[in-house]
Amino acid sequence: MYFFQEVGVIGEMSDSAARKSKTIYWASGIVSICGIIFEVLFGALGSYILGDGVKQYTLTISLFLTGMGVGASLSEKVMKDLITAFIKVEFAVALLGGLSSFIMFALSAFAPAGSDALFLYLITFIIGALTGIELPILIRKANEIGVELNKSTARVLFSDYAGGLIGGLLFVFYFRPEMGMVKSAFVVGAINLSVALVMLWLFRNEIRHMAWYVITGSLIGLILLAGTFFGEETVYRFEQKLYKDPIIHMEETAYQRIVLTKDQSDVRMFLNGALQFSSSDEYRYHEPLVHLPMAQAENPKNILILGGGDGLAARELMKYNHLDQITLVDLDPRVVELANKNVHLLNLNEGALKRDIVNVIHQDAFEFMEHSDQWYDVIIVDLPDPNNESLNKLYTKEFYSLLRNHLSPSGAMMVQSTSPIFATSVYWTISETIASTGLHTENFHVDIPSFGNWGFVLASRENINSDQLQVDVPTRFLSDDMIPALTFFGKDEDEKIMKNGKRVDLEPNTLIRPHLIEKYEQAWKNY
Repeated sequence: MYFFQEVGVIGEMSDSAARKSKTIYWASGIVSICGIIFEVLFGALGSYILGDGVKQYTLTISLFLTGMGVGASLSEKVMKDLITAFIKVEFAVALLGGLSSFIMFALSAFAPAGSDALFLYLITFIIGALTGIELPILIRKANEIGVELNKSTARVLFSDYAGGLIGGLLFVFYFRPEMGMVKSAFVVGAINLSVALVMLWLFRNEIRHMAWYVITGSLIGLILLAGTFFGEETVYRFEQKLYKDPIIHMEETAYQRIVLTKDQSDVRMFLNGALQFSSSDEYRYHEPLVHLPMAQAENPKNILILGGGDGLAARELMKYNHLDQITLVDLDPRVVELANKNVHLLNLNEGALKRDIVNVIHQDAFEFMEHSDQWYDVIIVDLPDPNNESLNKLYTKEFYSLLRNHLSPSGAMMVQSTSPIFATSVYWTISETIASTGLHTENFHVDIPSFGNWGFVLASRENINSDQLQVDVPTRFLSDDMIPALTFFGKDEDEKIMKNGKRVDLEPNTLIRPHLIEKYEQAWKNY
């Protein structure tokens, strides 16, 4: 790459000048890598803590780029002492960027609501502005050394753009899955600091008050070093404040943050902060989810579970002796590994995912259904709520049409559909979306103490008569007599989508018009 080679220039400059100019190009590439990592890191932080990934990534990218523009404009005022100005900027990026994730988690645990969002947007703009100052300074310094302006600009910009690609790839494939968001921020901040210290040494003859820079850099380095080794442990204690019970397991995977808590005998799983189940009452959720579609389907043999990596739905299916195969599709392999290794989860799921008839596939559910050539007698959709774009596509007419096309003629499908009391319009929109594919539907809801009132949608190619559904396996909660009662909804679970005594027509959720996300956010914002 030509920005590493002083082609046509080295011969015209001293060895020292050539070395300095080459270092400038290296520095521009490295700081651009750090800049893009901070940019996507802030988007990931917003998505995890504040929700709505597209909204947060849009805001952080917009603010970061706006900040870069402001920073580039401010850089016009920096016309002398270019290296000292660059070093000061890198010190600021290293300290503020390194502490960003740590402070964000602390605010989410202790500060008033909304302060974490304000901090995120402010730090995004500030780091963007500082990043915008970097390149013009480096271009001017390269030109000052003796490189022609057009060459210095082109080479620094090439280093910046190439570094942007490298930074994005590093964050996706290394920093986030291997280090997590807290340690990544400290490490990337340390890289910025290292660039500053290299420039400080290389241009030491131009630096006044050298001792001040050495002491300041050393103090920042100690802060970043402490954060790298102890930051996650401290954040662990911060995050404990967000959960009622003591945390017994916490990890950040390539897809989500997994937290297990335990208080006496109650084990709870959270994904990205959202409760997935409580061991004290999860059976009230999983029995309707599994046994109602099994009762509706005629002689079910081949079962598909979408989600359900905790193994609890599979456990309920193990009560049927006549099954040929259970296919479980869960995107995150770490959830399944945890379900198969963690003693608390194993006690709950009874080792269901280790059974020979269970085939676990780690793939996006939409992609799996697009390429599957199988028919399924029962499809159980046990996916998280549609609180972001990647999940929303699994609540669209297009996705439910795929499920319909793989459902056997006498089969049945059950979809967990959030709470009809807390998110009334969301629940009935999901039901309407499933019905828009031409399937017959029936609506059910149950009371689950840890969740509240929770809804399901049963769908089939054939008519559904809840009075005729019978469960032929042992259960702790569900009985034949109570099944019809689960289809009756109170006024407060239905009246919110009524107007002037008539039901408001609900528009199916689609890939082209994903309005369900907005409804979901609106419904749950006060809970």
